[in-house]
Amino acid sequence: MTTDAFVSFNKKITENCSRIIVGKEDVIRHLVIALIAGGHVLLEDLPGTGKTMLLRAFAKSIGGDFKRIQFTPDLLPSDLTGINFFHQQKGVFEFRPGPIFSNIVLADEINRATPRSQSALLEVMEEKQVTVDGATYPMAEPYMVMATQNPIESFGTFPLPEAQLDRFFMRLSLGYMTREQEIAVMSRPDSKELLAELTQVVDAEMLAELRREYRKVRVSDAVMSYIMDIIEATRKSELLAAGVSTRGSLALCRASQISAALEGRDFVIPEDVKREALTVLPHRVSLVRKSHLDNVTFFRNLLEEIQVPLETV
Repeated sequence: MTTDAFVSFNKKITENCSRIIVGKEDVIRHLVIALIAGGHVLLEDLPGTGKTMLLRAFAKSIGGDFKRIQFTPDLLPSDLTGINFFHQQKGVFEFRPGPIFSNIVLADEINRATPRSQSALLEVMEEKQVTVDGATYPMAEPYMVMATQNPIESFGTFPLPEAQLDRFFMRLSLGYMTREQEIAVMSRPDSKELLAELTQVVDAEMLAELRREYRKVRVSDAVMSYIMDIIEATRKSELLAAGVSTRGSLALCRASQISAALEGRDFVIPEDVKREALTVLPHRVSLVRKSHLDNVTFFRNLLEEIQVPLETV
């Protein structure tokens, strides 16, 4: 297989989004990985760091429909999925789709909604379909849920259950820009004006082809064994209440394959696995109370302890 299409795809989206969000090429790259894998992303960061603006730019870059849903405690599941309403002129019930029917869905401050509304996302994230009154409605491809939450403000929030966290392909954080980057942003035109000028740079056909091709990226027995060493280490660790699920190991393997393709290789090396493990795995585990580490630091330490295979191809 040729990886030129992957490199070009990533470059086009990254350059387009970087016109809006400065200095976050690595975050954009991971959004591209999640998009190709057909996964969903949890963006966890402080308010005002550009999360919503980045997702709008990303949606425009791929030419997809974009819907933003502000999650609040009074949000109902039907507010997301839609309802059957009675059409008086026709004398029949008709389905009116909710905002969750879009290519790119931004679930803003997802942890402010009640568990009942959060659970309405479970089926659509996993099955990419919604069931209302016994009828099933599939989502149009590409379909991607991007949720945001504030990691330090817990007042009036409902923590996401582990079952739902595990359905996010990866968790990302934007962080602050550098001093020079922020000065450049303050000196340029308003971001909303720049966003209005953005155009589509890739199409659905190209994405569909990459989704078929990335599975051809070779993963050697040694690298596959390395992935399982990481997964099994989490299941044996006394610092974790539970280890990474099988869904997590599959996600790490797929993310590593796409990561390698974006670098222009048709084979995975251990560095791909180590790089993607820090975004794909930390949100899937829970530390026990006696641990003073955070999830990312735990995985950094874990990756340092596990022997890296020398044979990579």
